[in-house]
Amino acid sequence: MTVKRKIINDPVYGFITINHPLLFSIIAHPYYQRLRRIHQMALAYLVYPGAVHTRLHHSLGAYHLMCMAVNELKNKGIAITDEEEIAVKAAILLHDVGHGAFSHALENHILQGVHHETLSLEIMHSINKELKGQLDTTIAIFTNNYPKKFLHQLISGQLDVDRMDYLTRDSFFTGVSEGVIGYDRILKMLTVHNGELMVEEKGIYSIEKFLVARRQMYWQVYLHKTVVAAETMLVNILKRVKELSKDGIEDLKTFGAIDYFLYEYTGKMNEEVLQKFCELDDTDFTFAIKKWSKHNDFVLSSLCKRLLNRQLYKIQLQHEPFSEEKLDKLKYKAMQQFPIKKSLIDYFVLTGTTINTMYKTEDERINILFKDGTVKDISAIDNPLIHHTIAAPIKKFYICSLIP
Repeated sequence: MTVKRKIINDPVYGFITINHPLLFSIIAHPYYQRLRRIHQMALAYLVYPGAVHTRLHHSLGAYHLMCMAVNELKNKGIAITDEEEIAVKAAILLHDVGHGAFSHALENHILQGVHHETLSLEIMHSINKELKGQLDTTIAIFTNNYPKKFLHQLISGQLDVDRMDYLTRDSFFTGVSEGVIGYDRILKMLTVHNGELMVEEKGIYSIEKFLVARRQMYWQVYLHKTVVAAETMLVNILKRVKELSKDGIEDLKTFGAIDYFLYEYTGKMNEEVLQKFCELDDTDFTFAIKKWSKHNDFVLSSLCKRLLNRQLYKIQLQHEPFSEEKLDKLKYKAMQQFPIKKSLIDYFVLTGTTINTMYKTEDERINILFKDGTVKDISAIDNPLIHHTIAAPIKKFYICSLIP
């Protein structure tokens, strides 16, 4: 019997192999193909023009690293059945399938209070019905309800293949070398001890590099001040549209999937809402923003035009909150410059915060397995770059305004 096999040429890793019917069924599904139309890094391309890769790129890359990780663990004698191997590969393919348009930028703004992982699980259940239960083990692993905990840790943890791929891939497409990690060495150092995923002692320095690279990528790329400004503007556009649609203003309609969430969505999750959500992607919002840029509402049209032409908020970041005096001064200037009511001034001058934590000790931990059999959390190891401050969050305050 000939096994169907497909090879995908990836710019980061080279050839990626798909060789199982279940994996083909997932990749061919419309809900998965939607990921082609969602940017991995939302509006970061406004700062790094090369950052136009998609969620599909990332999903396939994470799958490739999962294949490497599973092979490495099996070579070390870790028991992983054929069913478990396919299930964990299916899980990593689907781990981000619940991301909405512009990924994290609009998360909780289209479906308020619903995290993308919750949506990913809902979509997995929907696809599982179509595939007559073939994803049962996949869902058990994804939700950490499978006896072999290390399989879930490969998908979701401090050192999962998801993070390894997005750091490697985002670094590649942005050209930011600080994000380069030794993913191949980290994968070689993985092992399982007492049912949990761990790193061999000789992999400590590779983990150190991984953690430092992650922090640097957050400040230099993901939380770059211009990226924050652009995504804040996008959120405010959606906020204004929602305000106007409450009044039943019909000329906001795009005659696409967005209309459902503006005029019909009740806040409850069901199969219809899930289907409508999966019809949304970046192209819907890009088209809508172009349309709304000609709207007669000054706030909405101004923000849309500025986002389209990259005339973004001016943004300042600092470690202390901005004074009320500074905020009031900017708001007063905005009132003088723009023909808007006082109640709408927050669209033109606003404040917020960003937080970056290198290592969250309350989450899945990175455990190091030493040669003598002892296990230590990475944050407990005596190392000049890895110490107790590794878990200390860095918080920055920002102020955005359209005042030159």
